[in-house]
Amino acid sequence: MTRTIVKAACPHDCPDTCAMRVTVEDGRAVKVQGDPDHPTTQGALCTKVARYPERTYHDERLLHPLKRIGAKGSGRFVRVGWDEALDDIAARLRAIAARDAEAIVPYSYAGTMGLVQGESLAARFFHKLGASRLDRTICASAGAAALRVTYGKSVGMHVQHFAESKLILIWGSNSIASNLHFWSIAQQAKRQGAKLICIDPRRTETADKCHQHIALLPGTDGALALGLMHELIVNDWLDHDYIERHTDGWAELRARALQWPSERVAKICGIEADIVRGLARDYATLTPAAIRVNYGMQRVRGGGSAVRLIAALPCLTGAWRDRAGGLLLSASGWHPVDSAALERPDLLGARTPRIINMSTIGADLLREASPAFGPKIEALIVYNSNPVAVAPQSREVVAGFAREDLFTVVLEHFRTDTADYADYLLPATTQLEHFDVHKSYGHTYALVNHPAIAPLGEALPNTEIFRRLAARMGFDEPCFADSDEAIGRQAFGAAIDFDALCRDGWVRHALPDAPFALGGFPTANGRAQLAPADLGAADFVAPYESRASAPALAARYPLAMISPPARHFLNSTFVNVRSLRSIEGEPLLELHPDDARPRGIADGARVRVWNDRGRYACTARVSERARPGVVVGLGVWWRKLGLEGTNVNELTSQRLTDLGRAPTFYDCLVEVAAENTE
Repeated sequence: MTRTIVKAACPHDCPDTCAMRVTVEDGRAVKVQGDPDHPTTQGALCTKVARYPERTYHDERLLHPLKRIGAKGSGRFVRVGWDEALDDIAARLRAIAARDAEAIVPYSYAGTMGLVQGESLAARFFHKLGASRLDRTICASAGAAALRVTYGKSVGMHVQHFAESKLILIWGSNSIASNLHFWSIAQQAKRQGAKLICIDPRRTETADKCHQHIALLPGTDGALALGLMHELIVNDWLDHDYIERHTDGWAELRARALQWPSERVAKICGIEADIVRGLARDYATLTPAAIRVNYGMQRVRGGGSAVRLIAALPCLTGAWRDRAGGLLLSASGWHPVDSAALERPDLLGARTPRIINMSTIGADLLREASPAFGPKIEALIVYNSNPVAVAPQSREVVAGFAREDLFTVVLEHFRTDTADYADYLLPATTQLEHFDVHKSYGHTYALVNHPAIAPLGEALPNTEIFRRLAARMGFDEPCFADSDEAIGRQAFGAAIDFDALCRDGWVRHALPDAPFALGGFPTANGRAQLAPADLGAADFVAPYESRASAPALAARYPLAMISPPARHFLNSTFVNVRSLRSIEGEPLLELHPDDARPRGIADGARVRVWNDRGRYACTARVSERARPGVVVGLGVWWRKLGLEGTNVNELTSQRLTDLGRAPTFYDCLVEVAAENTE
């Protein structure tokens, strides 16, 4: 028996970006483990990725190109060869591009976070073609826009330094489920006397293990941040020197914050005023204080403003002076990625194709041509995403994908909800079968992924699929012949030692321990921008849908719904892995006993959840994890595996956030009833 250990990296949409070791015996991957030498992974993987061989060798794995022979959505295909599939796809794309290349739209996100198998050759292909550009907003763009406005880039603390903090605010994050290695670091701080406070509408597994849980109403995080500022001001818990030396716009923000006493904040957030005052006191006096924000809290109308306000807090107290103080939402801006070398926007030439927002794909697929919109979408190329399951307001998404006149190509591992609507379904390799390099949005290490096994069946890497398509389209620029390793080298350029990366599996970027102790934010003037000239000071932006902001709507749909991923899924990834789905059991809706009782809903009952956008059937879990007035639709199940062929995104809307053009998944009013009632 031949046995080898291959250095790899987790490709999934998680801040941990774990370094992995894959054990291969006689050409078959038999075990995936965390790299014990990697400083943040420390040998541990989440339950999902530890079962990666089960996903790779799944008996439903897509291994050959398929062509649709049934109705859109029927999932009826016939096997074809690669040459036949690519020749036909190229011919169809050429014909559409001859009329208007902007009628062709790429659709992708973070099915892999890899810089090679993500937006490298694919981006080059669509730039050369002149296709519409995709605004990739579906997860994080509101928070990212807020960090850029305030700090200049998506930058923050080093995650390992939370171990030295005396107070950690875990704000909008179920870290045990979605940021496991940060949670290990936070537990280390807790053992050394740190206080942990979880701020989240749901009493998550993380909240259970913190000293305090603050269950605010969805979409009110910005009001809470303003209330904290008010207390910092009136109690003079401010670092005036840091504010003076390293920020701009404090006078404008101060005036705004003084309008937010604790009583006003408490009413909006649905908590007690003393909780606001106590949280402010802890934040000011338990130092160094650190904030771990995650992306859940920015998926509401005012998500961008809320992140701006939270990001201002460590500037006001001077928390940035200590390496264990400050804030971390994303570290992605620390990574010296050369996007221009990867994606080659120069291939556009003088063209400026329109931009399609991935979060409104349902509405956009149903639009006709117009001067404002541009050409009707005629072709959609989907890779690294499952929009029929994950995009909001899925009734419209399904209607758009069901168009018989829409030519759809999907690169996939499985027959997902989206794959069922493909005209051609192309088998892509998994992380164990291709080369890639990775940055992280939760730590400051670059990682490499070496292929551990040969591709199964006829599966090809994304890069090779786009290489072959480019050749058939007649694209002869040398960049389309770049190997995956060459692209990986281009990703970081001279900023890292690529040979060392490939040898060791990971390298740390050279950065200061306390990056903003002396200011030096990556803004134009090096100062944190608390009230930029084009935006002014951030204020609380009320949700589109809440009892306070939309009372007439709330009279019909009185419950606010949030829809975080189920613990053993990662958005729609892993839903078809049987061992993980068996742990989750079935689609669930958590609701508080105070909301279940008057509706006659018992734990385990089948319920229907609805609003004007659609209806969703699931099973009730009556639990105090949900706060009164808020229900939790745990997602994101594939629609075809749901109780009635839908999932929770039947209820979410395509409205966008105040910054970043992001979706408002957690800004959603619904009603719930037992299935046997009218």
